[in-house]
Amino acid sequence: MLNLTREGSVFILTLNDGENRWNTTFVRAVAKAIDDVEASTGPAALVTTSANEKFFSNGLDLAWIQSTGEHPGGDRTVFADEFMKLMGRLITLPIPTVCAINGHAFGAGFMFALCHDVRVMREDRGFACANEMQLGMAIPRPELMLFRHKIPMSAFHETVQLARRWTGPDAKAAGIVQQTASAENLLTVAMQRAKEL
Repeated sequence: MLNLTREGSVFILTLNDGENRWNTTFVRAVAKAIDDVEASTGPAALVTTSANEKFFSNGLDLAWIQSTGEHPGGDRTVFADEFMKLMGRLITLPIPTVCAINGHAFGAGFMFALCHDVRVMREDRGFACANEMQLGMAIPRPELMLFRHKIPMSAFHETVQLARRWTGPDAKAAGIVQQTASAENLLTVAMQRAKEL
């Protein structure tokens, strides 16, 4: 589902569950990885990326939400609370965090990326998008507040009302991400920024 490794003082959290869709099982796996990072001592930073070249995270696990009965995605009733608490925890993590967005980051995946201190996005492929409006879903208030906090006002309306799909260069120009890089150099750039921080 995910891998947590360490290179010197930098932890690398690699999402490795296909499209990396969010359900309760996935939330708890990420939370466990954050537990391990927080338990470390000495200087540290965290870089998050995906093993999937097409998807950083394709958002909420809609098939799980719409299913009934037992499901590997876990308890649906606790998801919203546990997901929002995890996002808040990431925002306030007492070490620098860098997100290497190497593919599409939609909905909850985009929110997860925004919770990092610094974002580096692939320059040639992939979109960052709050696609709830396209799906006929309301954006939860905590997510709206995060977007308002992390996205410059000039891009906020296009993001939440128009569900704009931001390319890497456009996201950088709008101030949503701090850097872009090629697919080959993305993780290297993110690691270097993490080491600097």
